[in-house]
Amino acid sequence: MDKKRQIQQNAENSLTGFGLGLRPAFYHEAMQGNVSVDWFELISENFMVDGGKPLIVVDAVAEHYPLALHGVSMNLGGTEALDMNYLKTLQLLIKRVQPVHVSDHACWTRQGGHHLHDLLPLPYTEESLHNMVNRIKQVQDVLQQQILLENVSSYAEFTQSTMHEWEFLANIAEQADCLLLLDINNIIVSAHNHGYDANSYLNAIPAARVKQIHLAGHSISGPLYIDTHDHPVSDPVWMLYEKSVRQFGSVATMIERDDAIPPLKELKWTPLSRQQIS
Repeated sequence: MDKKRQIQQNAENSLTGFGLGLRPAFYHEAMQGNVSVDWFELISENFMVDGGKPLIVVDAVAEHYPLALHGVSMNLGGTEALDMNYLKTLQLLIKRVQPVHVSDHACWTRQGGHHLHDLLPLPYTEESLHNMVNRIKQVQDVLQQQILLENVSSYAEFTQSTMHEWEFLANIAEQADCLLLLDINNIIVSAHNHGYDANSYLNAIPAARVKQIHLAGHSISGPLYIDTHDHPVSDPVWMLYEKSVRQFGSVATMIERDDAIPPLKELKWTPLSRQQIS
């Protein structure tokens, strides 16, 4: 059995251990299998191409590590028709890399035929919930697999909302029969910005649905926390993550770092402390 196939079979239906978001700064070492992590997560859209360097990179990394695909433009909360060309291209990438997880966000990203290049929050209403449930079911039918849905950070709320964000997320997971990618940093950011209790959010999440966790750093801009992925994971995020481990068990967890990226050794995991080496 070749190494890539063995990695995929060992991974089975869920990632385990500790991962990183695959960024250009890590490409060389990851292609050689020289990064001490259990898996990598790829931004799907960066590799949804016909050829060239991105596919050379992903093929090489897949020889050494299980992979997850994480999308940012599926527009699951939107009202325009799902982009079937996007889903077909994603299918080709899934077939190529055989990811263990495929995920996207609980948000909308498209309007008037234009991608807005942002993860925009939703009103937490029955109408919005029903819309997203139906769209996730369509996506899962096309891809022939469950997807993971991630909570986003937000900086404004809709007055029309009739439920809390955590209730909205839990209801979607149950009704669409999808899984969850819980972003601990996004919980901390949104809890600060909107004045709710991050622990209440965590307590309401159905443990059986959580298959992946994101950790990241944020910036502070006036009264707001901003999800920038350009700082080390903050102490409040680590504290909430420790609680999540007690609540959900050893869910596969990764660090997202997109800017001001430090040397790779500072982002490696030590399983005993679940902390960064710094």
